[in-house]
Amino acid sequence: MTGKIIAGVLAPHPPHLVYASNPPQNEPRSEGGWDMLRWGYERMRKSVLAKKPDVLIVHSPHWMTVVGHHVLGLPKFQGLSVDPIFPHLFRFQYDINIDVDLSLAIAEEGRAEGLITKVMKNPDFRLDYGAITSCYLTNPAFDIPIVCLSSNNSPYYFSNEVGQHQMEKLGRATARAIAKSGKRAVLLASNSLSHRHFTNEPEIPEDMSHEHIYHHGQYLWDMEMLKMMREGRSRELIDVLPEFMDMALAEVKAGALTWMLSALDFPSYPAEVHAYGSVIGTGNAVVEWAHEANSGGAR
Repeated sequence: MTGKIIAGVLAPHPPHLVYASNPPQNEPRSEGGWDMLRWGYERMRKSVLAKKPDVLIVHSPHWMTVVGHHVLGLPKFQGLSVDPIFPHLFRFQYDINIDVDLSLAIAEEGRAEGLITKVMKNPDFRLDYGAITSCYLTNPAFDIPIVCLSSNNSPYYFSNEVGQHQMEKLGRATARAIAKSGKRAVLLASNSLSHRHFTNEPEIPEDMSHEHIYHHGQYLWDMEMLKMMREGRSRELIDVLPEFMDMALAEVKAGALTWMLSALDFPSYPAEVHAYGSVIGTGNAVVEWAHEANSGGAR
């Protein structure tokens, strides 16, 4: 049976959203907050989990690697993940199963694309909070195995364009590996949009009277990106991304969005925006591409 990408999701990872949800795995307790984004995640979660995925594949900017694109190569990782910027919000005990076969297949297909790929087999390796947050908010039960891809530093060492070219190759490799696996996969691009943020937070972090986008220019850029997503203009979006990255300090510079759109073969059908909101001034959107329903899931 041929595997399928059944959905792709822009799945931002502010730890505040986990903190506000008060899961038992997270030590800090909150009074809520960032409700529109959390409700958007709930709508996306209902849609995605109803498609019965076999695996979640997440690309996170906070597992940053200098040499090559890395995958996790052990069947289980567990431990304590602490956000280095917000340790008072995110101290999360995780126990996550990995689809090693698919991880290795993506690494192999990446090499066929001319990429350097490596496999992480250190049992003490600590999963980054970005991957954990996106996976938790998509599937809090953690009962679906994941594949986690690192974020190669090529956009930062070379240029936005070089980085995107690398991520397009990784997307093609991911799509081929999924097709050969026979599995139903959901892709999670763990990125915010605009990413200029406040350097101070209120005494009560979840005090929503302090929450707003950093400046109007960021909002306008975010809205233009979402407009292209909603209109199915993926290739045009890719052309504009380098400027967006520079003008709005966009976190998509790390490559997750380009990787996902490439794996989806640059969809021309509309994406569904489940939510848009600000976290410490950054622009975040939960967006779903229902790939199987709109394309037959060929990629």
